[in-house]
Amino acid sequence: MSEDFEVTLPKLGESILNATIVKWFKKEGEAINKDEPLLEVSTDKVNSEIPSPIAGIVKTIHAQPDQELNVGELLATIAQEGAAAPKPPSPSKPQEAAPTEEMKDYYSPALLRLARENNISFDELGKIPGSGAGGRITKKDLEEHIAKGPCPLGANNDVEHIKMTGMRKAIADNIVRSFYEAPHASLVSEVDVTDVMITIKAEKEAFLKKYGSKLTITTFVARAIARALKEYPLLNASLKGDTIMVKRFVNLGIAVSVDQGIMVPVIKGCQKLSLHEIAKAIGTFAQKARTNTLDPDDVQEGTITLTNFGMTGIQIGIPIIRFPEVAIIGLGGISKKVVVLDDDSFGVHQIMYVSLTFDHRVIDGMYGCGFLGAVKRHLQEDLTVD
Repeated sequence: MSEDFEVTLPKLGESILNATIVKWFKKEGEAINKDEPLLEVSTDKVNSEIPSPIAGIVKTIHAQPDQELNVGELLATIAQEGAAAPKPPSPSKPQEAAPTEEMKDYYSPALLRLARENNISFDELGKIPGSGAGGRITKKDLEEHIAKGPCPLGANNDVEHIKMTGMRKAIADNIVRSFYEAPHASLVSEVDVTDVMITIKAEKEAFLKKYGSKLTITTFVARAIARALKEYPLLNASLKGDTIMVKRFVNLGIAVSVDQGIMVPVIKGCQKLSLHEIAKAIGTFAQKARTNTLDPDDVQEGTITLTNFGMTGIQIGIPIIRFPEVAIIGLGGISKKVVVLDDDSFGVHQIMYVSLTFDHRVIDGMYGCGFLGAVKRHLQEDLTVD
């Protein structure tokens, strides 16, 4: 006699406690092989496919698209291989009668919470057409019902209601946690990158031909950060309770803008890499992020983050720390400015602003100033292309 196997939401990373269902690849009653993708979930870091741990028949799907679950919660029940396939549920009409208190189990906790937040009664819930299995109401059904409802201000269609779901909501939750849990402080340094840009212009074609990677200012800054952290290791840490956990390795996160939000793949062991190895990692991860092919391991275990918003033309930005890290570096756009040189003459140089946001519980202002000074020094003095 076959036994049912319960598939739960696996742990997707050290700091990931929940995920949102994006879509199911299988329906109830369909066969599935071991390691075949069962569903896709979304976190604030990346979208991930969850494979089936066994071969069998998908007996029951317990979570609907856009539903958020905690690690360990039930996703689906699979009848192990050899079991008779359950009959797919036949479409049923939406329930017309108002649900009673005893029918609370019919609705998911996430759906009930959303209904309560929007003052929707059980009677109103029972009248919403359901698109889920057996006519059940999904979170998406309820969100669409809310969106169609009267505007709180009594207006017409001048206001569009957009519910945050999936990666966007996960990013928002993580940002709120970081911003309110860690006291943020920021510093900005003006950096003359004239010599770096001259080097890039002179070497980029040969570099691309030799290594197959683009030579950019981000590449040089990433190397400068890794070297500066040897002098200021407290910025390469996380805070757990009242313990500062300083990492001896530099796992540098590189923020990449994608349609769904921001993904941050991690260059692991950045302190050991040459310039061309850093360039290759940045190019590979940027491509994977934009084609939604990042693996969960690609976005895990970051120790500090670099974000370059300068490509948009912005000169100065103050980014928010990525929990549980304690610091993030921001790069502004490079612009030509007239500067006074050491001999009091004037010259046109290329200037970039570099910002540092840090957790003030761990880092003091002078320590942060020293780190920015070290990044500036390594960026200006080390122009080797290796």
